[in-house]
Amino acid sequence: MNLSKSIDYLLENGGNLLCYRLHRDILHDLTPIEEENYLDKIYQSDDYQLLLSHIHENGYIGRGMHSLEKFKTSHLDDGEAAARYISNIGISAETPFVHKFVMALRSHDVLEEEFSYYHPEKVRYINRNRGLNSGSTLGVLLNTCQALMGYGDDDAVKPFVEISYRAFTNLLHLNCIEDLVEFHPHLKRKYNYPTITPEAYFPCQYHLETLACTNSWRTSDSVERLAKAINYHDQICKDSLTFAVKIDGKQLMPLWAYTQPFYELSFPSKAPNHRKTLTCLAKTVGEKAEVVKRSRTILEKLLDTDGILRTTFDTPYEKKHFKDNLRIAHPYAEIGLEPNHKQDRSIWCELTFWGVQFLYILGAAEW
Repeated sequence: MNLSKSIDYLLENGGNLLCYRLHRDILHDLTPIEEENYLDKIYQSDDYQLLLSHIHENGYIGRGMHSLEKFKTSHLDDGEAAARYISNIGISAETPFVHKFVMALRSHDVLEEEFSYYHPEKVRYINRNRGLNSGSTLGVLLNTCQALMGYGDDDAVKPFVEISYRAFTNLLHLNCIEDLVEFHPHLKRKYNYPTITPEAYFPCQYHLETLACTNSWRTSDSVERLAKAINYHDQICKDSLTFAVKIDGKQLMPLWAYTQPFYELSFPSKAPNHRKTLTCLAKTVGEKAEVVKRSRTILEKLLDTDGILRTTFDTPYEKKHFKDNLRIAHPYAEIGLEPNHKQDRSIWCELTFWGVQFLYILGAAEW
């Protein structure tokens, strides 16, 4: 699809970070001087300076990881939020503070110190490697954050890359999703969910993001098998499915487990995580996933008029919630590239950039 209208719109209306990402990742037309100029402006931004203020002496960034709001002093005062921000603005993996952060994520002494501020976090760290196969533990975050920052193909993370791959492909051994779970209807507890064991494999967003950011698992056969597993996932999963991981008698909810089928692009769409998941699917198996193929067709029709992707909001609260999701670097939405969203065109820039990027990943873009 010819995206010249979309690109012209982004270059005319987008901010420094969005235009930098457009030039660097899609147009590939930056000169060294132009890149330096863009980076100088980005490094002076409020969020970048805020990130630097959260760097600890041991290299760790932020308080804990995927931590409680009451412990945060800002939206970037969290290890996972910091890693996602670093990934989103494209800070090089060779940047000294990024490398030091990754080394901190691999250091037992550093992590033991960083997760000592609150007793439940101490326990969470001790049990960090239980439930890796289904995404119900801190270890999933520690590995995925390294992959997001460009270190996913290192030997230290490769075992988790293999786990992420098996989380999907082990679905092919199931006749139905009920084969995986156990349920005791007479169990007396406040919340009683169907459960899986800590060893059971089941895919979550963190597994998918790790695969999208790495290459060590990729061969023509492995990509085909992953695509087959993704399509099979959509056949056997149900909209109403919810389950927990049973560890030491406790029921823990997996981190954004893919218990429902993957949904094709729908617009107006209020869920930022919808677009994020489609992007990761496109990066892993492209249009071999049926949901990606259908989404491409829908997106091309939406962009076919003036090249701008827009959405609508039913209430002011809905619009505020949508904008807030673009501001905060959390796992359930992709942090925005624009410095603020006071004007609607900033939102349209965010959405249009996503559309251009999605089609570019699929090799379906020209200008």
